[in-house]
Amino acid sequence: MSATSVLARKWRPKNFAQLAGQEHVVQALTNALTQSRLHHAYLFTGTRGVGKTTIARIFAKSLNCESGITATPCGVCSACTEIDSGRFIDLIELDAASNTQVDNMRELLDGALYAPTSGRFKVYIIDEVHMLSKSAFNAMLKTLEEPPAHVKFILATTDPQKIPVTVLSRCLQFNLKQLPPALIHTHLQYVLGQENIPYEMGALNLVARAAQGSMRDALSLMDQAIAYSSGKVDEALVRTMLGAIDQGYLFDLLQALRAGDGAGLLRIADQMTMRSVAFEAALQDMATLLHRIALAQTIPNAIAEDEPERARLLELAQQFSPEEIQLNYQIVIHGRKEIDLAPDEYAGFTMTLLRMLAFAPQGAGRAAEPRTPVAQATSSPVYAAARAEPVASAPSAPVAPRTAPAQSGTLDWNALLTQLNLQGMARELAKHSVLGSFADGRLVLHLAPQQKHLQTNKMAVDKLQAALTEYFARPVKLSVELGSTDAVATPAAVEQEEKRTRQQQAEEAIKQDAFVREAQAVLGAQIVESSIKPIQQ
Repeated sequence: MSATSVLARKWRPKNFAQLAGQEHVVQALTNALTQSRLHHAYLFTGTRGVGKTTIARIFAKSLNCESGITATPCGVCSACTEIDSGRFIDLIELDAASNTQVDNMRELLDGALYAPTSGRFKVYIIDEVHMLSKSAFNAMLKTLEEPPAHVKFILATTDPQKIPVTVLSRCLQFNLKQLPPALIHTHLQYVLGQENIPYEMGALNLVARAAQGSMRDALSLMDQAIAYSSGKVDEALVRTMLGAIDQGYLFDLLQALRAGDGAGLLRIADQMTMRSVAFEAALQDMATLLHRIALAQTIPNAIAEDEPERARLLELAQQFSPEEIQLNYQIVIHGRKEIDLAPDEYAGFTMTLLRMLAFAPQGAGRAAEPRTPVAQATSSPVYAAARAEPVASAPSAPVAPRTAPAQSGTLDWNALLTQLNLQGMARELAKHSVLGSFADGRLVLHLAPQQKHLQTNKMAVDKLQAALTEYFARPVKLSVELGSTDAVATPAAVEQEEKRTRQQQAEEAIKQDAFVREAQAVLGAQIVESSIKPIQQ
């Protein structure tokens, strides 16, 4: 692909209207140009490829357009066309990374004393300005303090913290944001549509995420994708090009984790090895996936309707509790940090998977041996873990046989709930209810009035009724009535009490731990009690 057809250059915005994102900067500059309230120095900050230099050049056209100072330069006059082609004599661009010394700056600023040759203003665009030496900054400062009326400075940097305060105070500063993947995706759709290049939506999603907020990087990656895909932007080939992880592997790993299938986890990891997958990148993508699942649990509407993986994301959001997702996210993040310390990447990756499995809650999709709570105090000066004795519980009445006529007097609702495969709102409905009666195939639950929203959730009621029908192997008609639940503890109340007891035992276990007590005595360490959390293994 020739240099003239490179997408990042061909589709570089020529005016503010074509600029994708950065509306807050565009609005401020538009108002300044419209009202002729112009400052002598501007500073644009932001990561690479977000539009700093592009906005600077558009602003230079706005200042020098032959139609007058305007927020909408004509684009056809000699000033506009020369600025677009990089030939405008009164637009001086300097890369501070390669011109750091004071002599370079003095030579540049000597020309500022003279009037513009053909334009209205002399515009100095200094990129990566933070790379200038201290003496170069001092030389610039003299001109910034008393600039000629015909001079405008536009400074750009990715690291404003390295710019002296004396310079910052003399500039109007605008922070350019990283562009969200959705906006990049939309712009890529438009560009490829204009270029008449076929594409798959999944491929655009991959490129938009890989660009990490940079439109320039997104267009450069798209150039590479077009060449790699022989003219069609194909998802599978783009995934290979980027070295991205096939999301199918990640979904399969989470399904195996949910099922408690350790052998399945290792089998998938071996398949990834056969395909030469980079395991550090796999952990990064797993963290991204867990973040998206957390969003789906909290704000389902945050997952776009046309998201190709929407169905699987929402399914996993129902299968895992929010606490599990948060814990697994932390495990994956730490696993990625520690992968360089592992014997090899495969060991580091699989150890992270096994850690997720080890900390999965009891009964999470598999038959598990009873385990004791583990207390952690990860935020305190001393990190310690201690095992506590299992919580004692009163014996419960046996659950009625599935085929036997079960009456309310012989049915323990709390015990039955542990046997039902419920998720989401259906489980919440069951947990906050107590059994009213069960006779002749009709089961009545009492729900506290403050939980009325669960009664009106038809999907939750239907799922609970279906689970009961499946369990008893015969039709069960479920009725949910509002009423007092004070006489009998709901499963939710029992669970809350057990959590409180486990928390107390965890705190006591930490306080009595020999290592912790020694650390307190010798090192003066302190326990932050709020950081102690029991984890049911």
